[in-house]
Amino acid sequence: MDSLPALQPPTQRALSLNRHLNSDEAYRWLRAGWDDFSSEELGASVIYGVFVFALSVLLVGGLFWIGADYVLFPAMGAFLVFAPALAMGLYEKSRRRMAGESISLDHMIYAQSKSPYQLFYIGLILLLLGLLWMRSAVLIYALFFGFHQFPGFGPLLASLFLTPTGWSLLFVGSLFGALFAALGFAISAISIPMLLNERVDAFTAMGASITLVWNNLPVMLTWGGIVLSAFIICMLSGLLGLVVVFPVLGHATWHAYVAIRGDTEVPVFGPAIVDIDTTS
Repeated sequence: MDSLPALQPPTQRALSLNRHLNSDEAYRWLRAGWDDFSSEELGASVIYGVFVFALSVLLVGGLFWIGADYVLFPAMGAFLVFAPALAMGLYEKSRRRMAGESISLDHMIYAQSKSPYQLFYIGLILLLLGLLWMRSAVLIYALFFGFHQFPGFGPLLASLFLTPTGWSLLFVGSLFGALFAALGFAISAISIPMLLNERVDAFTAMGASITLVWNNLPVMLTWGGIVLSAFIICMLSGLLGLVVVFPVLGHATWHAYVAIRGDTEVPVFGPAIVDIDTTS
């Protein structure tokens, strides 16, 4: 009679991606970002922020010029999704400062990624995600208010905040916007600094970013809340706050990557199970 096979121990995970960081760690990243911004080559970081501010003003002005001002608020959300792709030079400054290397504006503008051309693919995906959110926002507005000519910001704000239909639109729109923002954040939070510092393809970097964010959710939710709050402040300042806020957040994102990524020699995606010695 055949005997049953020997009982094997349960399989084990090969990698632990939880860095066991407290939520307060996100504020340490922010302070480190401010240190990078205000210490060496302050002018280079400010120039970077001025460029992003000018780009934002041009985009907003372009929307009004082509008569697409009705997508202004969704476009702001789309910018928030795409913004990490613009911060490569800020990551480079923080990387150089951490490594004790020389820093200049040229180094930031001509940052040498270890994964050249891969940023294009992630940037394209983030851009498409932002455009999809803009289209979804227009459709959600049409579902609640119908297909009518844009009434202007005054009547629109009154409808949004003073009518039950507007409250429903704000709830549903915020829910969908949060989903798009969460996906964009998970894709880009770690992947873009990873492209600068590691030799990896875009899709592996995006998968690693999503995995690392998920396994360190409390601290990454805190970091996402800090980014969102800072962006709201920038909007309330007429985007002028981007001159300072964008560089600080960019530098801080590098420190978030370093803390969450861990040892760059250890791949994020290892074998699903470890080898188990069954000979003993």
